[in-house]
Amino acid sequence: MSVQDDLTSVQRCLDDLSRSVNRLEQELGGNTLDMRRVRADAEHLRESVQLLRAAAAVQNAPRKPELVTIPDQPYDDSLWTDSDDEGLGAHHRKHH
Repeated sequence: MSVQDDLTSVQRCLDDLSRSVNRLEQELGGNTLDMRRVRADAEHLRESVQLLRAAAAVQNAPRKPELVTIPDQPYDDSLWTDSDDEGLGAHHRKHH
């Protein structure tokens, strides 16, 4: 199952939960502290799943590679003046 399938499944469960909470509110009354807590918790779950869905969409969105402009002009030779000092073969060293 893909992440989107799982999120859709969770959304269906939340829809069922919401319908059940509505029925309970009608039977028990919606003004009790416990019923208000259940309603708030169900709404928080719905909001959290919406955030997850948005994060998953961003994560799975195709990303464009960052383009790097390479100049057509040749590099400045002064950038390489100390390159012969590195490693083997420096021309100004005396070998023993």
